[in-house]
Amino acid sequence: QVQLVESGGGLAQPGGSLRLSCAASGFTFSSYAMIWARQPPGKRLEWVSGIYSDGSDTNYADSVKGRFTISRDNAKNTVYLQMNSLKPEDTALYYCAANWGTIATMKLNDYDYWGQGTQVTVSS
Repeated sequence: QVQLVESGGGLAQPGGSLRLSCAASGFTFSSYAMIWARQPPGKRLEWVSGIYSDGSDTNYADSVKGRFTISRDNAKNTVYLQMNSLKPEDTALYYCAANWGTIATMKLNDYDYWGQGTQVTVSS
């Protein structure tokens, strides 16, 4: 069956870094665009970053641009989110999601498969 399993979350200090991973199984990973989304405490789910199915293009929310980097390894069926210069406002439950097709849209409803999430807390 389809599975997306996030890992790499935890506690980081402001200015620190974390690298999230999302391991996919049960579908043809290289045919799916992937995104990261997050849900801060008490707030709505928000799109963070996306990557095309072949890795040829990426996009970022303004709030993370220049600090976060999304990448994927289609041979390992894994998508990553490198998070640098973390801020307290980055605290959230982070999810990866998959949508069949090349383009990583910013519409969360487009995404068919979702992981269970990994918690990121940024605090001193």
